[in-house]
Amino acid sequence: MFNQLKENISKVMIDKEAEIELMMIALLSDGHILLEDVPGTGKTTMAKCFSKSVEGTFSRLQFTPDTLPSDILGQEYFDMKTSDFKVRKGPVFSHVLLIDEINRAVPRTQSALLELMEEKNVTLGGVTYPLPKPFIVIATQNPFDSIGTFPLPDAQLDRFLLTIQQGYPSVEHEKKMLKRFKTSNPIDTIQSVLTIADVINMKEEMKQVLVSDDVEDYLLGIIQRTRNHKYIEIGVSPRGSLAYMRAIQARAYIHGREFCNPEDVKELALPLLAHRIVLNVEGEVKTTKRHVIQEILDHSPVPVEAK
Repeated sequence: MFNQLKENISKVMIDKEAEIELMMIALLSDGHILLEDVPGTGKTTMAKCFSKSVEGTFSRLQFTPDTLPSDILGQEYFDMKTSDFKVRKGPVFSHVLLIDEINRAVPRTQSALLELMEEKNVTLGGVTYPLPKPFIVIATQNPFDSIGTFPLPDAQLDRFLLTIQQGYPSVEHEKKMLKRFKTSNPIDTIQSVLTIADVINMKEEMKQVLVSDDVEDYLLGIIQRTRNHKYIEIGVSPRGSLAYMRAIQARAYIHGREFCNPEDVKELALPLLAHRIVLNVEGEVKTTKRHVIQEILDHSPVPVEAK
């Protein structure tokens, strides 16, 4: 099923197998994705291709400074005809929610995302409504444009399972892209290849993937080093530890294994941990978050015979 998904998205996106795998890991892990890159690198196109490949409802929001929480969640209103209060549900009630330019909304609107991203619920008029299952937020942001933007709160960043940076394509791949889009937009040919039932079944099977004590200790050792590093003010939270474990189970499952290995832990460290740490003043001057995580990986003993 994963190969079908990869082939389907590859009709549009060229040489994005690693990014597609990360998005599938997020879907199986009940996580959310932050696509972070400069404008024009295909963030929104990737999100649209992924959402079209998975059966279910899809909503898209363009965040601006005047976007209100009610524009996302919905609102309670008074119906004059029935003389009673009713609830109008917002676009968040969908299986896939795409948020373009998430860092352009004001902090008040950002706070409205906290409950739905963590608990998969929305509270309107004192009543809590569950979101559809599965539910995933795919958000995009440009990390280099600071005009008219608001930094995402640390509490919100911690709710994203993975941060994906696509980067610029090579000359060869960009040439293929030009030929592919020359006469038509291939995204129109994308059809769903995974049903909701498929995703739910895979999520249940993924939970049976074994995480041995050796792999668990390796993972926790990396987590602990983020809390004691000289350049890190705030390390990875226990929420991050749980997310890390679910993600390595999902990666092992996608690769057809019934157990996790150290490679799963190493491959997911950068996209899963870098956005969860906060550097201190010295760290901000001397290094970057991704360099710190890579340094921690380089100095973490790898179990030899873990299965």
